Amino acid sequence: MVQIGRLRQKYSRASKQYTISVEKDDTTGNATKITWQQKAVENTTDSYPGVYCLRTSHADWDESLLWDTYTMLTDLEAVFRSLKSELGLRPIHHQITDRVSGHLFITVLAYHLVHTIRVRLKQANIHSSWSSIRKLLSTMCRVTVSMQCKSGDTVHVRKSTRPEPKQQEIFSALGVKSSPGQTVKTTI
Repeated sequence: MVQIGRLRQKYSRASKQYTISVEKDDTTGNATKITWQQKAVENTTDSYPGVYCLRTSHADWDESLLWDTYTMLTDLEAVFRSLKSELGLRPIHHQITDRVSGHLFITVLAYHLVHTIRVRLKQANIHSSWSSIRKLLSTMCRVTVSMQCKSGDTVHVRKSTRPEPKQQEIFSALGVKSSPGQTVKTTI
């Protein structure tokens, strides 16, 4: 019972929403059963977990279209956040219109590429977020091995690492070779 009290104190906001009861064994005093039940706390935001209230100026939209548009926008924002950090697209300090336009063009072009990749992956029943896909593919790399020959020449061999099964699944869905790039051998 002491530990439950400590947990209730540590997570006081969540514990307000539950009634917890403990049944004890009469002889040993040990707990034999712990039950809990959620209780509604009226007139608080805690009483409506997971409920969204979306406002729009589009009075002709039904709930489904509104929700789909909202989730698309949140997904779009997540992709742009990712692109901004990867491509160094933030912050914009350009003061010349052509540079700002070029910056925005690259951003939109990158987004179209991401969107095309994700549509093709969804067609193959892969529904991962863009950040998950990037994280999964981040271990794929090109490796260059340099070796010194007896003749004094240096041989450089460059090739891609072998994909893991999940990476292979993504490559197959996109119609990309499993080891992008060719093996390149250069002697200097």
